Amino acid sequence: MSFDFDRAISREGTASVKYDGRIAYFGTADVTPLWVADMDFAAPPAVTAALAARAAHPIYGYTRYPDSLYDALIGWMQQRHGWSVKREWIVMCPGVVPSLHAAVMAFAQAGEGVIVQPPVYFPFFSAVTSSARRLVENPLRVTDGRYQIDFDHLEHCAANGAKLLLLCSPHNPVGRVWQRDELVEILRIARRHKLVVLSDEIHADLVYPDQHHTVLATLADESDSLITAVAPSKTFNIPGLGLSCLIIPDPELRATIGAVFASQHVSASNPFSIVAFEAAYREGGAWLDALMAYLQETRDFVLDYVRQHLSGIRAIAPEGTYLLWLDCRDMQLSDAALRDFFIHQAKLGMNPGTVFGAGGSGYMRLNLASPRHVIAAALARVSQAQGLSG
Repeated sequence: MSFDFDRAISREGTASVKYDGRIAYFGTADVTPLWVADMDFAAPPAVTAALAARAAHPIYGYTRYPDSLYDALIGWMQQRHGWSVKREWIVMCPGVVPSLHAAVMAFAQAGEGVIVQPPVYFPFFSAVTSSARRLVENPLRVTDGRYQIDFDHLEHCAANGAKLLLLCSPHNPVGRVWQRDELVEILRIARRHKLVVLSDEIHADLVYPDQHHTVLATLADESDSLITAVAPSKTFNIPGLGLSCLIIPDPELRATIGAVFASQHVSASNPFSIVAFEAAYREGGAWLDALMAYLQETRDFVLDYVRQHLSGIRAIAPEGTYLLWLDCRDMQLSDAALRDFFIHQAKLGMNPGTVFGAGGSGYMRLNLASPRHVIAAALARVSQAQGLSG
């Protein structure tokens, strides 16, 4: 089966955050929105068919998680990531972001430290600060355009009372796919300092063909305090359906975070998210392979275009995710002026790097997951705007 990722699908008028939220976020609707991390591609046909079939039954009552749901997830993890997951390890959740908050509440007391590695997905910060925990930043280092973990500083953070590390793997927004030796070092530090690690692997399936994602848990010992967060939402473009899971081999960790969810009366039992989750993991493989081939071509096109046609902008090549980190510091604009340039002159809506914390000043995050002609037109407007403003 072939899939048409070049087809433009209008999302206006669907209450889309990405499109119908433009005025609220950018102050104008006259921008191409390449910001929110969802895709402008139709979800896999198997998902659409499963949703339609469920909608055809006219009763939408309380729904349990069927055995087939767990089987689909377990099969996907084994086939795609070589990870043998046991059913009892799986905790269903309403989303990865609520899971971050629950983990912070579960494994750090008020005032205790939680480590994040900026620049990083901004809910990592709010998960800590909104819970009255102490934010401990272990900033990534960048050398020749490639981001790396500062392990000496990470060890320092862990040794000084931090209780939890929120790891983004693959990393949003810089696009790193952490290598095996890097992950082994994270586990060594965590083990030495009794640090719980929550590995957010929501982008694990969105890795380019020349890279390999290693699930952190496949390198862990039974004694490691490790939680893995996964979801089909980014992979199959169904984030609005709101279902994810935590995979937690340790029964004590499962019970601890489960108590937090129970105290908040959290339920993710939605009949539509359940059938979409299962259909995606059971039948979405061919669609995903085609998607990644398309995204790789788009990524390479953008890297070449930025290098050849844009001034003062350098693209950091992502190893994973459909997000591209743009280094705009050589444009020598303040962050406010940089955002204004893209919105009002280039008519391009992106996430400003400042929302991702330390190291984000002078950067912008571009979403590649739109038809390539949309991306090309947006970049052409940037080039034109640079000529006019120069």
